[in-house]
Amino acid sequence: MKKLHKIIAASLLASASTAGSGVVLAESPLTANVGVTSNYIWRGVTQSNDRSAVSGGIDYAHGSGFYVGTWASNLDGGQYEQDIYAGYGFKAGPVDLDVGYIKYMYPVGAAVQLDFDELYVNAVYKMFSAGVALTMSKEAGGAYEDDVYMYVGAEFEVKEGLTLGITYGDYDIDEAAGGTSDYSHMQVSLSKGDFTFAYDDTDQTGNAGDPRVSVSWSQSFDL
Repeated sequence: MKKLHKIIAASLLASASTAGSGVVLAESPLTANVGVTSNYIWRGVTQSNDRSAVSGGIDYAHGSGFYVGTWASNLDGGQYEQDIYAGYGFKAGPVDLDVGYIKYMYPVGAAVQLDFDELYVNAVYKMFSAGVALTMSKEAGGAYEDDVYMYVGAEFEVKEGLTLGITYGDYDIDEAAGGTSDYSHMQVSLSKGDFTFAYDDTDQTGNAGDPRVSVSWSQSFDL
């Protein structure tokens, strides 16, 4: 359910593996994924109004590092999200890099203009990760299209098969696009296999700033 992490995984599966990187080539270039979560949280903010969500997607990853894919999830109020993305994953010395473009679409209710596009760059070095996403266009944004999201994270193996993840992100949002204020968020998660237990918190005010706990399950398989 964490799209940035999903995109990183897709690109790394398409890139060559090296000793100690933990990255291996997918058995098939075409893969699918499915997931369920008690609360679809993206960049610290619930996208499903604190309700459960079901998601799924299809990815094609070429051995050269190029990949394309699509991903969808239900939201609240009959709306759903459909993402289309493409990018290139490659190695720069010991660092795995991922550069791509993603379009977030919300097809239900044409009068509600929510679609937007981002250019993103993600990097992974051993247990550490970082990335930046720049809003390139916004359906209702006009000239206000300069939102910037940045994050840093790390993953630690607590014991065999159990991973502790920590992510800190900062969202610089162009206020004139809808009055949403900038905010920062933090996530702490425990993952084992396809299961993730996560705690999210933000510095927003009101209900949006309340901490949230979610439980998610996801799985990928070759097509």
